[in-house]
Order: sequence, then structure tokens, then C-alpha cells
Amino acid sequence: MKQLTRAPADPPGGLAGEEAKRRGLRKMKLVALSFLLGALVVFLLASWAESAGWPGWVGYVRAAAEAGMIGGLADWFAVTALFRHPLGLRIPHTAIIPNKKDALGNSLGDFVGSNFLAEDVVREKLRSVETSRRLGGWLAQEENAERVTSELATVVRAAVRVLRDEDVQAVMEHAVARQIIDKPWGPPLGKLLDQVFTDGAHHKLVDLMCDRAYEWVRDNHTAMLRVVSDRAPSWSPKFVDEMLADKVYGEVLSFAWAVKTDVNHPMRLALDKFLSEFAQDLQKDPETMARAEQVKQQVIEHPEVQKLIGSAWSTAKELLLNAAEDPSSELRRRVRAGLRELGHRLVHDASLAAKVDGWVEGAASYVVTNYSGEITTIITDTVQRWDATETSRKVELQVGRDLQFIRINGTVVGALAGVAIYGIAQLLF
Repeated sequence: MKQLTRAPADPPGGLAGEEAKRRGLRKMKLVALSFLLGALVVFLLASWAESAGWPGWVGYVRAAAEAGMIGGLADWFAVTALFRHPLGLRIPHTAIIPNKKDALGNSLGDFVGSNFLAEDVVREKLRSVETSRRLGGWLAQEENAERVTSELATVVRAAVRVLRDEDVQAVMEHAVARQIIDKPWGPPLGKLLDQVFTDGAHHKLVDLMCDRAYEWVRDNHTAMLRVVSDRAPSWSPKFVDEMLADKVYGEVLSFAWAVKTDVNHPMRLALDKFLSEFAQDLQKDPETMARAEQVKQQVIEHPEVQKLIGSAWSTAKELLLNAAEDPSSELRRRVRAGLRELGHRLVHDASLAAKVDGWVEGAASYVVTNYSGEITTIITDTVQRWDATETSRKVELQVGRDLQFIRINGTVVGALAGVAIYGIAQLLF
């Protein structure tokens, strides 16, 4: 047996509106009933007056009241038959909505699918809406860009908090870190260094090293003397050692100064040549490449590096959460600025706007072409799950007040038609 559910009730915020509709429906039912009862009272009075010998115009009144009663009763039957059996009598083709609920749901689904989810209808509507221009104008406003940024920050915070740290860490270690670690570092590193050395970008680093080397020699005279004295023979006189140390110190200081000041110094040229050859060896020399891999492995296996890899997600997570929660963070400022810039471009860049409109139309067309049946199934399945009696009550609550005018009009139009027919009959017969 198919399980039925009650028709969805209005949300809590709509209870007051539902009660107002219920009162309005009751009021209009009383008004329609008063028209019918009024016609009945007039008919009874006119019939008595006619039998009592009143003038001929009473016949017109009686005919109008009689036809008004017939029209009012007929329309009462028609309106009531939509929602229930009139007077509880199971007359065929009554209680249409409860009995035909599923068929109405299928028809509604087919109607929506044919008239609202057709590809040409969707494309025409989206084209007339000018989605990119409207979206761009909306995003270009500061408060709207801030609103979108805030919503994105909320989504990011929720997503980051939902993710399990151990799962993300495993993905980072196996899918990201492992991919980087398993690939040889020598050739790409050599190619990078070769480009750096060819462009001369390393010269500033060489200048810094030469400056520091000269400053160290200049500021460590005593250390230089001690090194020479420690290396001198034990039988050598001390004053000879000091003279030799001074001489060596002076030569080393002069050499360091020359390397520091002369950009074309042989030492610098030799260093450039060494670095260039080293970059080539990293790309082509198997021995150098193997040694680079050994160094890489030693670096990766170092406890501090392993600790850094292990804490990468925790650090990134904390940074991301802090940036998402702080409205003045650099991340949110950049996102906000990017959204506003995108908005301005969508408004003023016709080619970009055309591309976006094309993407939106294409996406919507794909959805309605391939999934319109699934979308309309939501309507039909939902209606099928509703309880028939509750569904009828809900529909009557929504449209019943307007339907009572049919009863009123039936009474009034019936009365006018009755007068006209009675008058024609009097003229002809």
C-alpha cells in the first residue's frame, strides 16, 4: 500500500496568514449563502404575493428569485464538488481534487515540464534577463561584495571544520607531498638554476657573500693570527710567526677586497663558471643527479622536516580559519576586491559578459534537457505523497474565497436570466 503523508503545512511564520485566509473563506461562504437565502426568501414572498392576487410585476420578481436560487444552487454544487462530496452524497464526478489528486499532480508536472522547463523557453528567459549585467551591477556594490565574501567565509569555515584532520593530513601526505617527493629534483632544479644564472639574478647574492667575506676577514685579525701561529713549526721563533701571520692576513684581506670590488675578478668568473656547470650537471650528469637525490632524501627524513609536513594541515587550517573569521584579513579584502572587480568587468566588458551569459544558458539548457523529467518528478512524487483530504483542504484554503464569487455570480446572473426568460415568455405567449 502506498504510504500517504499529510500535505505540507505552512511554516511557522505563515500561521497568521493561513488563519486570515480561513476567516476570509468563511466570510465569503456566508456572503454567498446569504445571496442564496435571500433569493429563497424573495421567491417565497413573491409566490405568496402572486397567489394573493398581487399585480403582474410580482411574477417577474418570483421568476428572478427562482432562477437565482437555481443558479446559486448549481454553482454551490459545482464549487463544492471540487473539494468534497456535496452533502456527503457520493455522486459521481464529485470530490474531484481528492479523487484526482495524483492525476492533477502528473498534469501539473507535465505542464511545468512543457511550458517552463523547455530549452527554448529557458534560453529566451535567461537572454532577456541579462544575467551577467545584473550580477555584475549587484557585485560592484560594496555591501553586496561584502555580503558574498561573508557567505563564502561561512562556507569555508563550515567545510574546514567538517573535514577530519587525519583524513586531510593523509591526503596531503600521499597525494601531494608524496607526488613532490617521488619526482627527481635534480633536472627541474638544474633548469631553474640555469635560468637564474643565465639572467644574472644570482649576482646580488654573490655580492652579498663577497661583502660578508671581506667584513669577516677585516674583523677577525686575531683569529687569522691564531690560525697561522697554530700551523707554524714548534721550532719557529714567535716573532717570525707573527710577521708571517700579518703578511698572510694582509694578502687575504687584499684578496677579499679585490673580489668584493671587482665584478670581473677571476674568482667571481670562476664562481659563475662553477655555478653554470653545476646547473648543467644537475640536469645531465647521473652522478650529480644521484647525489642531489641523496641530499633530498636526507632533508626529507630530517625530524624537523617530517614534523613540518605533519603539521602542514593544522597550520594551514588555523591560518584559513583566522583569515575567514576576520573581516579585515588580507584574504577577505582580496576576495572582496576581486568580486567588485569582477562585477565592474561584467558590466563594462561586453565580451566577458557574453561569455558568462553563454555559460549560464549552456548550463541551464543542459540541466533542463537532461534532467527536466527528474525535476518534474519532484512535483508528481510530492503530490502523490500528500493526504487527499488535507490536500483538498489546502487547495480550498488558497482559492476557495475567490470561488465563492462563482456562487454569488450564479445567483445574480441566474436571477437576471430568469427575469429575461420570464419577460420573453410573457411577450410571446
